[in-house]
Amino acid sequence: MRKFDFSTVLRPELAELHAYAPVGGHFEVRLDANEAPPLLSAAAKKKLGEAAASIDYGLYPDAGQKELRKAIAEHVGLSPSEVSAGVGSDELISLLLTIASRPRSRSGSATVLTTTPTFVMYRLSARVRGQRVMEVPLDNQWDLDLDAMLRAVQFAEPNLIFIATPNNPTGTMVSDDRLRKLIEAAKDSLIVIDEAYINYASRDHLSLLGQYENVVLLRTLSKIGFAGLRVGWLMGSKNIIAEVDKARLPYNLPTHSQKLAALALNQLHPEIERITRYVKAERARVAQELSSMKAVRVVPSEANFLWLELDRASEQVFLALGKEGVLVRSFHGRGGRLDRCLRVTLGTDVQNDRFLEALQRVL
Repeated sequence: MRKFDFSTVLRPELAELHAYAPVGGHFEVRLDANEAPPLLSAAAKKKLGEAAASIDYGLYPDAGQKELRKAIAEHVGLSPSEVSAGVGSDELISLLLTIASRPRSRSGSATVLTTTPTFVMYRLSARVRGQRVMEVPLDNQWDLDLDAMLRAVQFAEPNLIFIATPNNPTGTMVSDDRLRKLIEAAKDSLIVIDEAYINYASRDHLSLLGQYENVVLLRTLSKIGFAGLRVGWLMGSKNIIAEVDKARLPYNLPTHSQKLAALALNQLHPEIERITRYVKAERARVAQELSSMKAVRVVPSEANFLWLELDRASEQVFLALGKEGVLVRSFHGRGGRLDRCLRVTLGTDVQNDRFLEALQRVL
């Protein structure tokens, strides 16, 4: 085979990156991916099966996502022209980075501002596109460091600002007053508020859409029982949605994803509410159990997972739990204060009990 030097055509930024790769292998209890526990009723599964069986798989999907956008709009109280759907929130993040990429600095590339720790795809998707990324550490309560963020806005003049609230991996909400002050200061940036875990939170940010045209919101079905559909949506002004649609690939969402997602948001909404209530109850119970362990501090969570601060290196605990057949998420490779933190998804009561028992033995 003739050799080819790929470096002559690839973006140089790829050399510093690694593909996103979930932990492989078999574990009796997987609490690492922030999926909802498998709680869909038999009746709900039957409706989904009947809807899937009615699809003509020989035809292209609806390029305009009409049925799905209508369902999303009714679900959140907006018009269909104010929403767009994608392959999870990941595709929508990529689309926003693509359209808002006009270079505004002497570096010749667009700049993206976000926090750390937060959802890794903001940085990864931006760097893949050759964009500069500035990450501002959260404060010691895992909240927005407003002064540092305001300085970053002034210095970097970011095209995009990504704020996850509730945040992944910490489960914390950004303080409303800090978020509003950031929005007021960043008048020349598109501000993306990622609400992936909003079903488990005490408040949302929908009211911001009517106040600031440079604010958009992201949501997803992936955390509330339908991760397999890979459906997320973007909410914002008609103008920004129209620009996103220019970059969105035709037929980006398969027919079954569109049809079953619309069904989930409409007829199966009581299922989502039931799953959410269950997870919230387990969150409170598991947090209470963990609070009795001297080696663990539980950060108050508004998501479907718990962020644990340990009195020892998280890598040791992570590996020991894996030997017990329980997989959680560790960030020890990131170093610093993350070296002693674990993220644990809330599963079924049986799964959560297995985790608690294993952790007690490990500690």
